[in-house]
Amino acid sequence: MSERSKNIFGNPMTDSVYRKAVRSREKYKRKFGDDTDADYPVTITKNPYIGDLLGVMNLNVEKEGSQRKTDIPFDEEKGVIVGNIRMGFGHYRISMAIASAANSMGYVPYWMDLNSYGHTTCTKVISAQNDLYSLGSRLSGKSRIFNRLVWEPMNYEGFRKLSYNASDQKNAELMAAVYRNIPKDIPIVATHVWPAQAAVHAGMKYVVNAIPDNWPMALHLAEGSLHTVQTHYAYQGYRILNGMEGKHILKPMTDEDLVYTGHYIDHELVSNINEDCQRRMKRIEENKPVRFLLTIGGAGAQKEIFSAIIKYILPAIQRGRAALYVNVGDYRNVWEELLKEIPALKEKSTKHFNEWDETKGFAKEALYGDVEGVHAFWHENIFEAVYCTNLLMRSCDVLVTKPSELAFYPVPKLFIKRVGGHEQWGAIHSAELGDGTLECGDIPHTLQMIKLFIKERELISDMCQNIINNKTAGIYDGAYKVVELAMMKKGR
Repeated sequence: MSERSKNIFGNPMTDSVYRKAVRSREKYKRKFGDDTDADYPVTITKNPYIGDLLGVMNLNVEKEGSQRKTDIPFDEEKGVIVGNIRMGFGHYRISMAIASAANSMGYVPYWMDLNSYGHTTCTKVISAQNDLYSLGSRLSGKSRIFNRLVWEPMNYEGFRKLSYNASDQKNAELMAAVYRNIPKDIPIVATHVWPAQAAVHAGMKYVVNAIPDNWPMALHLAEGSLHTVQTHYAYQGYRILNGMEGKHILKPMTDEDLVYTGHYIDHELVSNINEDCQRRMKRIEENKPVRFLLTIGGAGAQKEIFSAIIKYILPAIQRGRAALYVNVGDYRNVWEELLKEIPALKEKSTKHFNEWDETKGFAKEALYGDVEGVHAFWHENIFEAVYCTNLLMRSCDVLVTKPSELAFYPVPKLFIKRVGGHEQWGAIHSAELGDGTLECGDIPHTLQMIKLFIKERELISDMCQNIINNKTAGIYDGAYKVVELAMMKKGR
């Protein structure tokens, strides 16, 4: 196992930074144990939720001594591992985009969620950090002081520092055991840095680290892997490790470590961009209700903003000027809380709860038919909860979201207030491409944009035309390119 916490892309860490990294690893070892030498069997099963849609196969890391067997062998010719964790919805959604692209290209996507193997030290370490992040995200939405003094600085500058990466690299040494019985020459695309770091430590030969954000942070570095980014801004920032050691000029990454690909988007969305945008523009011409899609992320944050939007938009729905999709993911309690706060919502809503076939049917019919009223979606399973937004995205006119992973998707977008300072750069990028609004930093500005979308509908048509132009330029082809790079590393 290589020592990756003392020197990061040729930039030496101080002794104090290294000692802190070691202390971080030892803390987790004392709390969760060290299974470095564990021999976990691996089985393969078809994903029961998105297996048919995206060709996804699950990689199951079993307990030591498990006699569980499957008849499905590794496809070492066409297999590609999608390494991820559940931390909110974003990394799962990007993973689905990579899996979708791989499936469309004739490859076999293996889903490897390092946060789902509860008996391993790997999952215990990730879950502990995930719980802290989710708590911080929720607190940031409730406390302006916490957000200003703690959460924004941590997400904007704290995660940016090389010293943070040094600790992550040490912690990742405790995650490598889950890869022990996976063929080392199967390419892996990681949509979070920890699966990438763990794969490198485990000796996986062909690792691609698909970086999600537009704000360069050392948090996302996994030296030994090929790093991909969605924007030219991110490419320049990562290439020189901009600001990752204060004002110090750092030794840059090489062009062999970093590649610009474009946005990571599902094949099902990219291949239908022109048709979906043409249908949106036709609905605008025919003065049909403007369809808004509200998607509430995995941390359940920002409910106050969504509540204000729903209250504001209900009269327009009553007049036939708007329609509303609300996806609360796998957080049914969020929907119940909205009903308590907005009693009128219940009588105007049609629920699509935990019926995946019904949800898929509605999404398909909405592409060509009329939609009115409010349609609420909740799915207990995480795969359905996340992919529901992807299905509804094609028939909506405006996606209302914080500027996180969805900032890069090919649909007109209204950006509400961010959760974490790093997210603001997603909104800036989208506004410059012309497929989304500026970030609306408070509720009044958010409602102002809702009003504009309903009254001045050429805003939607303009965004649709920009999306079509961006498609022609290859802006949304990043997922295909990431898969190509992973297979090229193997020489396929």
